[in-house]
Amino acid sequence: MSDVVAAAVKALTEKLNGACLDGSAKMVIAGEGAIRIDESGVTSDDGEADCVLTADAETFRGMLEGEVNPTTAFITGRLRIEGDMALAMKLGSLLA
Repeated sequence: MSDVVAAAVKALTEKLNGACLDGSAKMVIAGEGAIRIDESGVTSDDGEADCVLTADAETFRGMLEGEVNPTTAFITGRLRIEGDMALAMKLGSLLA
């Protein structure tokens, strides 16, 4: 697991503070690895998910730190979303 993924798992766990998703989401950080969020928490896992968000490390870091708006990142092409869009929107609101 890369340092970027390890830091993101820690940051997401703290940011979600026990909040759950109805389903599973995977965040793929280009060149670094993947993070999976489901009812059991946040892990560095590349398993199947209902929703897959893909971006570079800088974009994910910005979203976690509140410097990059996920909706803006999606509209400008810095964030790709595949699968359950409603779940992606819920995740975005949990991270805000």
